[in-house]
Amino acid sequence: MVPEQCLMACSVCVSQGEEGPPSLEYIKAKDLFPQKELVKEDESLQVPFAVLQGEGVEYLGCADEAIIAISNYRLHIKFKDSVINTFPGVDNEISVPLRLIDNVESRDMFQLHIICKDSKVVRCHFATFKLCQEWVKRLNRAIAHPARLEDLFALAYHAWCLGGNSDDEDQHVHLCRPGDNVRHRMEMEVKRMGFDTQNVWRVADINCNFKMCSSYPQKLLVPIWITDKELESVGSFRSWKRIPVVVYRHQKNGAVISRCSQPEISWWGWRNTDDEYLVTSIAKACHLDTGAKACRHRGDAPDSSDSDFDSSLTGGSGCSDNTVPQKLLILDARSYTAAVANRAKGGGCECEEYYPNCEVMFMGMANIHAIRNSFQALRTVCSQIPDPGNWLSALESTRWLQHLSIMLKAATLVCSAVERDGRPVLVHCSDGWDRTPQIVALSKILLDPYYRTIEGFQVLVETEWLDYGHKFGDRCGHQENADDVSEQCPVFLQWLDSVHQLLKQFPCLFEFNEAFLVKLVQHTYSCLYGTFLCNNARERETRNIYKRTCSVWSLLRNGNKNFQNFLYIPSHDMVLQPVCHTRALQLWTAVYLPTSSPCTAVDDSMELYLPPNVTGDELTSRSLDRLPKTRSMDNLLSAFENGVPLTRTSSDPNLNKHCQEGRSAPEPPPASEETTAEISDEASADTILDSSEGKPPLQSHAKTSEGVPASESCEGRYRGAMSHHAAPPLSASPPGPYQ
Repeated sequence: MVPEQCLMACSVCVSQGEEGPPSLEYIKAKDLFPQKELVKEDESLQVPFAVLQGEGVEYLGCADEAIIAISNYRLHIKFKDSVINTFPGVDNEISVPLRLIDNVESRDMFQLHIICKDSKVVRCHFATFKLCQEWVKRLNRAIAHPARLEDLFALAYHAWCLGGNSDDEDQHVHLCRPGDNVRHRMEMEVKRMGFDTQNVWRVADINCNFKMCSSYPQKLLVPIWITDKELESVGSFRSWKRIPVVVYRHQKNGAVISRCSQPEISWWGWRNTDDEYLVTSIAKACHLDTGAKACRHRGDAPDSSDSDFDSSLTGGSGCSDNTVPQKLLILDARSYTAAVANRAKGGGCECEEYYPNCEVMFMGMANIHAIRNSFQALRTVCSQIPDPGNWLSALESTRWLQHLSIMLKAATLVCSAVERDGRPVLVHCSDGWDRTPQIVALSKILLDPYYRTIEGFQVLVETEWLDYGHKFGDRCGHQENADDVSEQCPVFLQWLDSVHQLLKQFPCLFEFNEAFLVKLVQHTYSCLYGTFLCNNARERETRNIYKRTCSVWSLLRNGNKNFQNFLYIPSHDMVLQPVCHTRALQLWTAVYLPTSSPCTAVDDSMELYLPPNVTGDELTSRSLDRLPKTRSMDNLLSAFENGVPLTRTSSDPNLNKHCQEGRSAPEPPPASEETTAEISDEASADTILDSSEGKPPLQSHAKTSEGVPASESCEGRYRGAMSHHAAPPLSASPPGPYQ
């Protein structure tokens, strides 16, 4: 275990057979990560980019019309300005983190073909076949699976940030915070959601030091009358001992969302009465904690022999009133066929006749192997050059959008059961760490506006994905000696894509923008930060990841203007009801097709952070300076300065239509104050649309031509768009993920 700033080593001096006194030598942590000697193919070459702390360039050479470099963190290619395939508005430099690279191969003898884990494809040509093969070998060595944790750049980056010069420490110390890691975030969430921990619920310490389940957090929320002995019995019946625990409570009706893994039924049809009792107790606890004062206390907890308790679960009257507890919905993310097939491997699904007052539903979500194949097909389609003529049918054949649609439908079903019906829901798949967090985390975003804020989204990822054991190391392919490619799957990327779909449909209800999600995708794989290292919380705790690496939340922090959504309505608390049809979903071009997606450049990591003496106003002005200005905006500004009356032009499609119908074009009258405000609002919208991916819906122009006041708020425009089930316009474009 390596301390944060320095190590102290004791060495014994031996000279001429005489023992000298022991001496102490202080070694800084950065000395454990020495940089390799640079290998240059041409001494006149210079490193074409600014290196990070701890980053050392190892190879520097020339490609065809480009300079190529490999460091211990990234592959960097700088093309000459004369390259014909340079896109307008796109930088001629490409930086790809090594851990983001999935495969490297040589094509057409002279072409270096690099396939990334987020679907990006990079190509680089060389003058000779021998030179191309040499760089293929260098890259394959650089992207090999790490043999130990210290081979990942995140540890070297942290050590050099804190162990460099004093100036460097002042510049980078804010990146080396423990990631705003809220050690007591569970207690904060329990209090925020209003759990009655005095009478109905309790925070169990049965998993203290991860002694029961290595992939669960140390504190678990269960009904107050469930004992630790019963939890241990349930753990022996659930796969990987991932027992049913509560993770969310609806603050108005008391319905909860809980999660677990599959029961180990096997072909023999095994049962566990403690498991059945725990599941039905969750429904009973919701009935007792609906907002009214509960009648039970720890001393008179119900048991299986309690007639009132049994009758309430099976349709009798409860103790607090005469209402019946809502039927608990057990949502199995798998198909019924897959769930039954899992019985051959010792798994299975719940039988409704053994779980009173419960209903089992199967969602038919694909497993990691089908998702991996679908993503590989998507990556193949997106990397085709030239653009295939059968693009739409090829995209459909990947079934990527269909998988997103099923996930959104599952989350919407959970949201509807909790919000509309007031029913508790238990979600699980096979192991409970892939499809389960996808559904649970997405449904929490639909239900609770807190998780649509930057702070809430961080809490959501930390709890549902990190604390509950999603295997980031195996799924992303950066675990030590993780050679089993069958364990790799873009599960988290798929979930972020579904969040992106929500952001497109509800652009005013998220505090973060698309650039926030794009950066999170990149740094899920980059290993620049330690947030997504290892497979579970116990590994991160044992290896002291929180203190030895930087956190991605120090980059994607609250207050960073580059990732804030300027259309956000903070006071809006509506429950989201997205359109889940495949035709309503969009391909995430900012990630899968970054070169074809118009975007505004944003610098990475350090450039986004300012010294303490720089005010937020300066940051805001710098951010606004990056926004492109259109010619129409310049004309409007000059018109205001010169006092020239503003006029409507034929650029509006509605006006074009009227002109085509044969209407004459009279001299435009002087604009009124209302018209001036309307055009000003329209111009500001055009400014945003200039850097967005698509054009605004025609209804926006139609409303303007019909005389709807342009001073109408974003919320009003949003409601009008959603009443027609159409995705609202004006979504700001993200920065390029590799710039």
